[in-house]
Amino acid sequence: MARRLGLRARASIANARPLSALPHLSVVICSIDDERFGRISANLAQRLSGISHEVIRIDDASSLAEGYNRGLDRSRADLLIFCHDYIELLQTDVAARLLAQLKHHDVVGVAGTTRLMDSHWGSAGAPATHGQVLQPLEGNEGYVLNVFCQDDDARDASHHNIQALDGLFIAARRDAALALRFDAATFDGFHLYDLDFSFRAHLAGYRVGVCHDILIYHQSNGHKDAVWQGYGVRFEDKYAAQLSREPAGPPLVYQVRVPDKAGGLAAFSRVMKGEMVFR
Repeated sequence: MARRLGLRARASIANARPLSALPHLSVVICSIDDERFGRISANLAQRLSGISHEVIRIDDASSLAEGYNRGLDRSRADLLIFCHDYIELLQTDVAARLLAQLKHHDVVGVAGTTRLMDSHWGSAGAPATHGQVLQPLEGNEGYVLNVFCQDDDARDASHHNIQALDGLFIAARRDAALALRFDAATFDGFHLYDLDFSFRAHLAGYRVGVCHDILIYHQSNGHKDAVWQGYGVRFEDKYAAQLSREPAGPPLVYQVRVPDKAGGLAAFSRVMKGEMVFR
């Protein structure tokens, strides 16, 4: 039912505009910070220069779910990205990598899990967690490459059967995004909208994946404060019957300290080539 509704919505929107005017990719960003938005816009212009795209800024979102829904309604492309304003796409060929992933998936991200236990996608531990992200070290003394998997799938371009994704970067096909939308009623703040969106995609039978070949710098280490925990309770109440009850695996995160972003990208390239193996 969700797929049929999404396809009908997609058809009605496409019929309302000349197809020749549509961009290939729409990027939706909720940002109240001009400096941050300027940086991510410049990064996107550089990394997506090979394909037609639009960047939609929502600067007055009452929540990320509400803002993303508004951006989705304003968007025109068949492929969408929902991302934070403090990320940086590091690879020059990231557009080609992403488009290749969206040929085989309905929703993709760069970090997530094949088994969701609670309101944190990493709780199931290894080997359920997948993906990678470059983040600053505490105190801004360098960077750390976090790799959430190291198994036979680690060098493949993607991992399938993902149940939930981190919200720093989520891309989706338009029909899936329209059918799912973001739950702005339950998640009326800035937390857990991402797990809700991606877990509902999984439960509805959409193809959800983690891109193992895309590296993003995320200028945040995340802080699970009392507000986050409150939304975590909402999430776990909503999905009490669907969450996994199996025991968690070891909380393995393989980390490589690097002096700069270029070093992080070089280390990741070695991981992808199998030259760097974690034990």
